Amino acid sequence: MARTATTADAFNAVAEAGRRELLDAIGTGEVTVGELTQRLGMKQPQVSKHLAVLRAVDLVLVRTDGRHRWYRLNGAALKPIHDWISSFAQTWNARLDRLDDLLVELQQLETEEP
Repeated sequence: MARTATTADAFNAVAEAGRRELLDAIGTGEVTVGELTQRLGMKQPQVSKHLAVLRAVDLVLVRTDGRHRWYRLNGAALKPIHDWISSFAQTWNARLDRLDDLLVELQQLETEEP
């Protein structure tokens, strides 16, 4: 079976851990490739390759100012990913609450035994 291209959609683009790190490193402001290489400890070609994928699916926007290119997140394009992940929040919170209750029970049983 053929692999889906990483530029097919935002979900495929963020499936790679390095690109998720890059999105985190961009944060809420604008950054250059040089700043991203320093923040992440990646080589410039690797950062540029990841940025190209993220740009292809509109997760990252670029502004050119002279010789510099400034990258920023495109929040509107990230919203479908946020919405999908958020759909799991209630389920995981309920499961973690049940796990916490079980741990409390086990601790109580442990302290009650002589």
